[in-house]
Amino acid sequence: MSDQHIIIRQIKAWLSSVVIAHKLCPFAKREFDTGSIHYAVIKTAELETQLELVVAHCAALDCDTDRETTLIIFPNSLSEFEAYLDFVDLATAVLKTQGYEGIYQLASFHPKYRFDGAAEDDPSNYTNRSPYPMIHILREVSVEAALKTYPNPENIPTRNIRVTQDLGLQTVKALLDACYR
Repeated sequence: MSDQHIIIRQIKAWLSSVVIAHKLCPFAKREFDTGSIHYAVIKTAELETQLELVVAHCAALDCDTDRETTLIIFPNSLSEFEAYLDFVDLATAVLKTQGYEGIYQLASFHPKYRFDGAAEDDPSNYTNRSPYPMIHILREVSVEAALKTYPNPENIPTRNIRVTQDLGLQTVKALLDACYR
């Protein structure tokens, strides 16, 4: 099995056993089950190429209505969380200049994700911790439609924090670590 297949298998394990099993994203199960999530493993550490590939994946979403969303995975770069956040800001700015503002939005996931003001070992950080640094490209129209069907969507982040804190640090850490097997 190639490295790329192993990485995608690990991300799928994370989606299934963490995100979907604990309902951290109430909209992920449908897309996961229907196979409408595209997984892209980007091995280059070259910033300009990474940004070009983010734009290219938006263009691919433009052309493929069967592909609901894309997870761009960076297994060989962006390991430092602050540098990753800078990259997400740059990618968002590039999408705006490419005319994608209001069409796509980016969600961020990282193995060292840490909410501003949260302790490093706060279990709530695990709502956005993933096996590898990732950017999730979401169709804005789909997000808006999904939020209209979900009661009190503004409570999702608070609920997720409560879930991860109830699970506890050891459990959420073990769930993430299990994805590497």
